Amino acid sequence: MEPRHNAFEQPIGAPVPGWNGAQAPGREPLVGSYCRIEPVDVERHAVDLYEAYSSAPDSRDWTYLAVGPFESLAAYREHLTRMAASPDPLHYAVIELATGKAVGTLALMRIDRANGVIEVGHVTYSPRLKRTRIATEAMFLLMNHVFDDLGYRRFEWKCDSLNGPSRTAALRYGFTFEGIFRQAIVYRERNRDTAWFSIIDREWPALRPSYARWLDAGNFDAQGKQVERLVDLIARQRAAASEGGQ
Repeated sequence: MEPRHNAFEQPIGAPVPGWNGAQAPGREPLVGSYCRIEPVDVERHAVDLYEAYSSAPDSRDWTYLAVGPFESLAAYREHLTRMAASPDPLHYAVIELATGKAVGTLALMRIDRANGVIEVGHVTYSPRLKRTRIATEAMFLLMNHVFDDLGYRRFEWKCDSLNGPSRTAALRYGFTFEGIFRQAIVYRERNRDTAWFSIIDREWPALRPSYARWLDAGNFDAQGKQVERLVDLIARQRAAASEGGQ
């Protein structure tokens, strides 16, 4: 699409009529078919989360995070206390509905209401959460809240450019890779080049039904194996939306 031009024949951005900003994220639980997301609470979640993270055979899950691993429940409780007190990042616990236990955390952060930009970060999934329907549904619940409930225009995902699993997850979830910010952060006494990904509001209508179809119980066989991959569902839905817009 050709850009608009002003009276001086300079190209200018698309209009955003009536824009008044997005809403602040709430603290109400977000409930799906397999999980519930709720703000972290030390008394309710610390023991569950520490046990879930401790089920990992080694500490590789903490390599690309600025904190952890935690050698004791007391150390993790201290960390979770700081998380619970933070308004931005606003940290959520992911609760498995089948057991009622917290199995991971993630956060909404860099909350820019004026411009409608928000980021998902601090994604810390335990082995009990990784590669499960719960992990995907947690991201879907957050996306739905960000776009449909709060009215954001842009949802961001950033990670260490060397973190292959995180970059793969972002693409699977439907984020678009935007580039690398070189020497963006120093953490753990090492450099981090940051990979940027995003989903924007006009892309969300094509993503929403793909998530709903993937999460449907009919998309899984008796052994719990997926019938159709989320990445394939998203690709088909995007192609259909693109053809419909021509």
